[in-house]
Amino acid sequence: MKVISSKELLTTKIFSVVEEVAKDPSGFEIQRAIVRHAGSAVILIVDEKERILLVKQYRLPAQKELWELPAGRLDPGENALQAAKRELREETGFRAKKWTRLTSFWASPGYVEEKMNIFLATELTEGEQEPMDDERIEMKWFNRKELHSAILDGRISDGKTLIGFFFWLEHRKLNRASRA
Repeated sequence: MKVISSKELLTTKIFSVVEEVAKDPSGFEIQRAIVRHAGSAVILIVDEKERILLVKQYRLPAQKELWELPAGRLDPGENALQAAKRELREETGFRAKKWTRLTSFWASPGYVEEKMNIFLATELTEGEQEPMDDERIEMKWFNRKELHSAILDGRISDGKTLIGFFFWLEHRKLNRASRA
C-alpha cells in the first residue's frame, strides 16, 4: 500500500487528524480518517512487596474515574523510556532505579496511530507528585491478587493496564523459572 493523498483535518496539542487515501499496485484503495499521535509510555510500578501502583483519574471519554497504570504521551524529541521516567515522576512522584521494557502495542490501529510502550519500574525512591494543571491523580497500591480480581470482575477495564498486568505476570513467571 502506498499513501496517495493526505489532508490534515484537525490539529490539537495532543494529536492531529488526517484523512488519507492509500492504494496498492492492483488498484485496491482505502480511505481513512487517522488520529496521529506521537505514542505513549506506560509504567507498571512494582514495589519490594510485589504491589502494583495504580492511579485514578477522571477520563472524559469514559465519563468516569478509572484506575489505571500511569501513562503519558511522548513529548517531541523524547524516546519511550525518557517519557516513562518523566511520567512516573510527574504522576506519582516516584523514581525507579531499574527499568524493563515489557511490551509495545498499537492502541487501536484501525484509526489511531498511537503506539503504547509498557515499562516495568522497580527499585523505587519516593518523591513529590508533579501533576499537570488538568490532572487530579489519586494513587493506590494493589497486591497481585487484588488487581487480578478487579480485572476479572470488570472493576478495572483500562486496556493498557490489562495488557501491562498480564505481561508482568509472564515476566515474573519467566524470571522465577530462570532463577530455579
